[in-house]
Amino acid sequence: MQENKSKIPTGRERFVQAGALRLWAEEFGDPDAPAVLLVMGAQAQGVQWNDGLVRRLVDGGRRVLRYDHRDTGRSDTVDFAAHPYTVADMASDALAVLDAFGVARAHLVGASLGGVLVQRLGVTHPDRVLTLTSLSSQPLGTDTAALVQRALAGEPPLPGSLPPPTPQLLATLVTTLPDPDADLEGYLTTRMPLWRVLHGDVLPYDEEEYRAMERRVYARARDLRAPLNHTFAGAAGGDSTESLAAVQAPTLVLHGTEDPMFPPAHAEATAAAIPGARLVMIEGLGHTLPTALDGRLAEEILRHTAAV
Repeated sequence: MQENKSKIPTGRERFVQAGALRLWAEEFGDPDAPAVLLVMGAQAQGVQWNDGLVRRLVDGGRRVLRYDHRDTGRSDTVDFAAHPYTVADMASDALAVLDAFGVARAHLVGASLGGVLVQRLGVTHPDRVLTLTSLSSQPLGTDTAALVQRALAGEPPLPGSLPPPTPQLLATLVTTLPDPDADLEGYLTTRMPLWRVLHGDVLPYDEEEYRAMERRVYARARDLRAPLNHTFAGAAGGDSTESLAAVQAPTLVLHGTEDPMFPPAHAEATAAAIPGARLVMIEGLGHTLPTALDGRLAEEILRHTAAV
C-alpha cells in the first residue's frame, strides 16, 4: 500500500474562472505533454477519478487535468432557482478549465454525464477536441428523466427508446439522497447501499474502497445537497442524438457489461451515432470506477489517445 501511495503524482491545484463561478481544478504531469481532460459524472467530484488511473495516464506520457463541476466539491455552488443552468453550461465549464490551463486542444474523457458533456463538445467545439472517450455513458440527447418517470410509474419504455436504469437501482436512488446535516458516519450509512448497487454483482466488491472515496467527498463538499442541481440541469434537454453524426474526433465508447444506470444498449447507441466510433465492453464493470480496473481503463485511454 505504501509503495502505491509513493507513486501517486503530486497535483498542482488551482481555481479557474468560468463566468461568475470559480471551479477547483488540478493538473498532473508534464505541461508540454498531450492533455487529457477528465470530466466526471453528475453529482461527482473531480477527485472521484482514481489517483491510480491518473498516475497511469501520467506515466503514459499524458498531461492530466481533472476538476470539480459547479455545485460539487470545492467549486462554487449555485442557487439553481435564481440562476438555473443547463448541460450546455456545464460543458462550457470544461472549456473554461482548458482555457485556464492554456490548452488549445485536448483528449476529452467523460464518465456518465461527463460522457454526454464531452460528446456535446465534440459537436459544438470540434476545434478543441483531439479525441473523445465516452465512459459508462449514454448518447447525447437521451431523455433520461422520461425513461425514469415511466419506469417509476410501472410503464414499459416507449418503442425504440433506450432501457431505463434497473429497478434495483431506481429503488436505491430514492433512499440514498445525502442529508446535508448528517455527520460523517450518518452520511456513509446513507450512501454505501448506492455504491453496492452501482458496482454490480460480478466483480469483487471492496466496501472500504468506496467508504474511503465517500469520506474524501464528504470532507471536500461545500454543500452535500448542491450536486442534486445536476439532475435539473440534465432535464433541460435541448440536444439531439442525431447531432452526433457531426462528430469528427476519433471516438472510443467504453462501457461495462453490468451497468445498472445505463444498460449496454446505451453504449451501442452512442457508438452507432458517432461516425467511426469504436465500442469496447468491459466484462463485469457496473457504473463505478473500481481501482482494480485502473490499469485496464488507462490502457484503453492511452491506446486511443496515442492514435492522434
